[in-house]
Amino acid sequence: MNPATAFARVLVDELVRGGVTDAVLAPGSRSAPVALALAAAERTGRLRLHVRIDERTAAFLALGLAKASGRPVPVLTTSGTATAHLHAAVLEADASGVPLVALTADRPPELRATGANQTIEQTALYGGAVRWAADVGVPEAGREQAQNRYWRSVVSRALLVARGELSADPGPVHLNLPLREPLLPDDEPGELTGPWAGRDGGAAWTGVRPRAGRTTTDVTWSPRTLLVAGDGPASWGRIAAENVERFWPVVAEPSSGAWISGALRGGVLLLGAREWLDEHLPDRVVVLGRPTLSRPVSALLADPRVEVEVTSGTARWADAARSATTVGVNFSAGPGEGGPHIDGGWAREWAVAADRVGAAVDAVLDAAPALSAARLARDLVAALPAGSLLVLGSSTPVRDVDRLAVPRGDVTVLANRGVAGIDGTISTAIGAAAVHGGRAFALLGDLTFLHDATGLLVGEGESRPDLTVVVRDDDGGGIFAQLEPGEDRHATDYRRVFGTPHGRDLVAVAEAMGWPATAVSTPDELRAALALGGPRVVVVRTDQREEARLARELRDAAVDALR
Repeated sequence: MNPATAFARVLVDELVRGGVTDAVLAPGSRSAPVALALAAAERTGRLRLHVRIDERTAAFLALGLAKASGRPVPVLTTSGTATAHLHAAVLEADASGVPLVALTADRPPELRATGANQTIEQTALYGGAVRWAADVGVPEAGREQAQNRYWRSVVSRALLVARGELSADPGPVHLNLPLREPLLPDDEPGELTGPWAGRDGGAAWTGVRPRAGRTTTDVTWSPRTLLVAGDGPASWGRIAAENVERFWPVVAEPSSGAWISGALRGGVLLLGAREWLDEHLPDRVVVLGRPTLSRPVSALLADPRVEVEVTSGTARWADAARSATTVGVNFSAGPGEGGPHIDGGWAREWAVAADRVGAAVDAVLDAAPALSAARLARDLVAALPAGSLLVLGSSTPVRDVDRLAVPRGDVTVLANRGVAGIDGTISTAIGAAAVHGGRAFALLGDLTFLHDATGLLVGEGESRPDLTVVVRDDDGGGIFAQLEPGEDRHATDYRRVFGTPHGRDLVAVAEAMGWPATAVSTPDELRAALALGGPRVVVVRTDQREEARLARELRDAAVDALR
């Protein structure tokens, strides 16, 4: 084998040994040895390869695969600007703790800083956004056994760091792969033997000794404690919510894992009713994950009357208001029901208030026969089959679900809330759906949809998951109509600078990308379209100004219900 081919085959072999089951490729010339090694591994059933023509789409596809599976997923690019297109997904993986592995092929060192074609400085391209980065070095002839040990060790380290095996802080890693020609193999791939062999029995080159059990840190059980759960690991959020919902009210974001049947519906609307909240203010708020969706939650955490305790399983924790008095590793299930430190009556008042607010917003949403974006969020969640996956786009859709939908513990909800961008959401959803195994749905805004329209472009031979993408189309940036830019005093420039109308027929866009698509306008049409299964795009036309008016009406209805 020539050196580049040997390196590529060892790299892929060690990735598989380390638990990689899916890999993503955006094609190129310099990355050819690794691309061919990945294709050979797929032919023998060792992994599943996903190919995309757009590096940004490929990166977010890998992000979705890793986010839904919890396993490291490598994404391979050629050199040059191709590597820069991974950066947004790397940033999201960093903030969300997702084990993304960026594999960037590169020119050898002698071609750097020479003006050589398709050559940039890649070695520290992602800066502090990665947990670890390595410039692997150029494969050379004549050092087979030493290089095999080195390459396998580097791959094992990358996977262990990405999973957070020792740090409990998973996240992205970057391996830069400088390769000299020849880049194509001289032979057919076969079993790696002799100086290229891995550990016996298919074991990874470097394993991890099981970590000792972590000491549980009990929170202080104040009489009035509220759990606020933001975006985070689903299993952790679910365990936390199930442990405390008998004692504490739970305000959970949809992608927190704590958004289960015991969580308060529309908790953010309760927090936005200032008079009611002043009478029911918690003594202590325990924060789990990263709450980022709503201003009322941020205002509560910044309230000097409330003691804030943060729980985190890693060295990173959420404290945007700089108000945390304590940071703990975890919290216990707490005292038995009726214990001396629980104000059960106060907790029941939160539950009753949530029911009243839910009834009030339902009355407003049901009053109009046509689908509003707000009603779409509520009705879509209610219609999902048990066991399905829901991926929520940032901007308004995730916030509408947070405010208006009834929490469901039998649905897996994911969102790219690490950096909360609209980048690559379709690709993330396709990746997550590919490993989910059941029916999958995504709720996106129109700009989020258009921003990643190439995510719909699934090439020949690539699998198409059962994913239904539901798009609320308000012809532009409708979230701004609900924020300060939407106020009448900014009307002169609103449409061009914030509203950004695109005027596109999104059904036609989807069909051009090879997806069946339909537009619906009533709840009955929505239910019928969802029942068809995917891959499919469903478009719901809405109006920016009307949605802003409806948002105000819903807030007012919640306040009135609590008086």
